[in-house]
Amino acid sequence: MSNITCDICVIGAGSGGLSTAAAAAQFGENVVLIEKGEMGGDCLNYGCVPSKALLAAAKHAHAFTSGEPFGIAAQKPKVDFAAVNGHVHSVIAAIAPHDSQQRFEGLGVTVIRAAGRFVDANTVEAGGQRITARRFVIATGSSPAAPPIPGLDKVDYLTNETLFDNCTLPDHLIIIGGGPIGMEMAQAHRRLGAKVTVLEAFTPLGKDDPELTAIVLEHLKDEGVDIRAGAKITGIAQSGKGVTVTLEGEAPLNGSHLLVAAGRKPNVDGLNLEAAGIEYGRRGIKVDKGLRTANRKVYAIGDVAGGLQFTHVAGYQAGLAVRSILFRLPVSNETRFIPWVTYTDPELAHVGLTEAQAKAQAPGHSVLRWHFKDNDRAQAERRTSGMIKAVVSAKGDILGCSIVAPNAGELIQPWALAMSSELKIKAMIDMVAAYPTLTEVSKRAATSYYAGLPKKPFVRKVIGLLKMFG
Repeated sequence: MSNITCDICVIGAGSGGLSTAAAAAQFGENVVLIEKGEMGGDCLNYGCVPSKALLAAAKHAHAFTSGEPFGIAAQKPKVDFAAVNGHVHSVIAAIAPHDSQQRFEGLGVTVIRAAGRFVDANTVEAGGQRITARRFVIATGSSPAAPPIPGLDKVDYLTNETLFDNCTLPDHLIIIGGGPIGMEMAQAHRRLGAKVTVLEAFTPLGKDDPELTAIVLEHLKDEGVDIRAGAKITGIAQSGKGVTVTLEGEAPLNGSHLLVAAGRKPNVDGLNLEAAGIEYGRRGIKVDKGLRTANRKVYAIGDVAGGLQFTHVAGYQAGLAVRSILFRLPVSNETRFIPWVTYTDPELAHVGLTEAQAKAQAPGHSVLRWHFKDNDRAQAERRTSGMIKAVVSAKGDILGCSIVAPNAGELIQPWALAMSSELKIKAMIDMVAAYPTLTEVSKRAATSYYAGLPKKPFVRKVIGLLKMFG
């Protein structure tokens, strides 16, 4: 067994690990990157990239059926699901070189394609080599969790890690889990021609503002997705080539395919964290605000550290870790201005506090609303069921924003920028939005902060006094 000594050892070549390794290498650090699976991690191979590629194909299929309001006759699309799957994998292949072993070796990174495990507080073993580093960064991500449903372990089912290898359009796709992954894949498969039923034990899209999620859910139901909230699954069994799901108080469901999208678990198995004195629990590795573990030489970032589980969060935390390791700068994992998006159609985007959270945390706040039916571009495109809700403090601080609309993921970005830069609502009011764009809804909502100003007696009095001077 050979020994390697380096500045930084990164375990995991997903978004967070790759960002850390690339940044450190570009500053001249000696970096070792360990990855036991595919380069690019979950996002490239099983998550963000393939799911958005599938959603894009589904949107094109849906366009065939939704042209009548524009004077274009609707027709049923001919979907070649194997070709759709080919499209998904071609997108992955197009992006893969950026995350590849060859690229990182070209940056000077030593890449070891094997599982890594701690031997002690200062050493990791991988691929027959022992790596001693000044600092370690754990970025191993998370994996789909299997809920404790009787019979689930005895049937064939899909997760996000296997879904995109399926080349056959499901006759009836049953999805367990009504979160973002479940809802995105429900709409995609429905638009491509499958019958889809979503079973959610609690509230579908329950982490977002209910006023806005109601709009998304209504769209999905109108498209034919069967969404069952509060569903209690009592058992699952194999039924020929498909599955049968038994439900409390309902008739059994028979499906051709089963997708489990009911949560995720941190990837800590096999790391031997105990040997390095690293504390962890069910939600992941325990870190302080600077992302350091109980072993001060070791950082943990991304899904494995718990918290918000998004690719962009892993990238953001990678930047914090690099600043801390290379420049010894104090850093704080501040997530209040981190946006997130559910890529259904319409999209659902959010940053900061929801209205419900503001009621508990920010007395005297205002909720600013604007509906897309009052936006000229939305009318032109006949996409008028969306809305924006911004939460603003009594002093004009932007506390949060939620948007449901086409391209809501793009529309939320100015609000995230305003919050991260600590701008007040006046900055959104002063922004000049191009006409006609959907972005105008942000300015309209912001302007409503002063909606009552013209009727205030003091303001009227000031105007009257100024008239006296001509």
